[in-house]
Amino acid sequence: MATKKIIFQGELGANSDIACREAYPDYEPVPAATFEDCFTALESGDVDLGMIPIENSVAGRVADIHHLMPTAKLHIIGEWFLPIRNQLMAPKGATLATIKTVQSHVMALGQCRKVIRDLKLTPVIGADTAGSAREIAEANDITRAAIGSRLAAEIYGLNILKENVEDESNSTTRFVVLSPEKKWAKPGNGKVITTFVFRVRNLPAALYKAMGGFATNGVNMTKLESYMVGGNFFATQFYADVEGHPDDTALVHALEELAFFSKELRILGVYPAHPYRNTFKEDGED
Repeated sequence: MATKKIIFQGELGANSDIACREAYPDYEPVPAATFEDCFTALESGDVDLGMIPIENSVAGRVADIHHLMPTAKLHIIGEWFLPIRNQLMAPKGATLATIKTVQSHVMALGQCRKVIRDLKLTPVIGADTAGSAREIAEANDITRAAIGSRLAAEIYGLNILKENVEDESNSTTRFVVLSPEKKWAKPGNGKVITTFVFRVRNLPAALYKAMGGFATNGVNMTKLESYMVGGNFFATQFYADVEGHPDDTALVHALEELAFFSKELRILGVYPAHPYRNTFKEDGED
C-alpha cells in the first residue's frame, strides 16, 4: 500500500515539516515552494493532506492563507500547535568566534534579535529557515551561520552552536490540516472548533447584529479577523473560529442569525480542538 502524503510549504527541515512529522508520523512529508502549490496539489489529489500555518502567537497571522482558503475547494479537518524553537547552526569547524553573518527567514531573524546583537552578527534574509540551513551547508563557510530548526541541522549536517536562541520562549505556530474531502468531527465527542468565512450585508450595524447571535446563545468566538477581498476597500470578508459543533443548538441559532445578516457564509471545517487549547487563559485566571 502506497504511503499517504502530507504537503507543506518550505523545504525539508522547516517548522511545517516538523508539524507534519509530529501530527502524522505515518505520512510522507512533501515540500512545496509556495502555498499556492500546496493548494493545487491538494485539489488535484496528488497528496492526501496539507499542513498549513495560519498564525503565530508572536508574529501574528500568515496573511496569504486567509485569501486562499475561501476560494479553495478544501476542508479543515484538524489543527496542530507547534512551539517554535530556533537553533543557531553552522558548518563543521565553525564556532561562535568564527561566524560573522547569520541567515534565515525574516520572521526568524526578528524573533532572535538578542543573540544576533550579542554576537555582533550581520543578519542576512533568506527565503525560509530550512532553505537557509541548506544554503549555509552547501557554502561550507565557517563565517556563515543559519537560524533554523533542530531537524534542519540534522538534515543538512550542520552543528548547533547555540540552542533555543529565540527572544521569547512562548512563540507557537498554529497550523490547520487541509483535506480535499469533507470530514466533520462528530458532535458530543470532546471540544470541537468550527471555522467559517462570511461577508455581512451592506446595512447599518450589520456586523454588530451578526455577532449578537453568538453572545446571546453563549457561543465562544476564539478568532475573528477581517481582510479585504479583490483589492476593494468596501468588500470585507471575515474569518472566524468558534467553539462548538454546527449541530449544537446554541451554534445552530447563532449561525442562523449570522446568515440573516450575511450575503455569504461558508463553513470551512468542523474539527477536534487540539489539547494545546487547554493551556489558554487570560492574565489573572487561575
